[in-house]
Amino acid sequence: MQATAYTYDPETRSGQVLLDDGTPVPFDTAAFDAGGLRLLRPGQRVRIETEGEGGAVRITLVTLQTL
Repeated sequence: MQATAYTYDPETRSGQVLLDDGTPVPFDTAAFDAGGLRLLRPGQRVRIETEGEGGAVRITLVTLQTL
């Protein structure tokens, strides 16, 4: 699934992405580290993997979207 980086805190390596419908979804340090990224800037397109459904969606991986 694709999303847009919304916030990112380099100290905690966590933040939020915006889904294409505008819904903000938080990600934690484990999800950021799983993607192998070093930095994330707001506005970057990212690929995310999730588990769960509805209000219980949890991001398990955040990485850059490449074409």
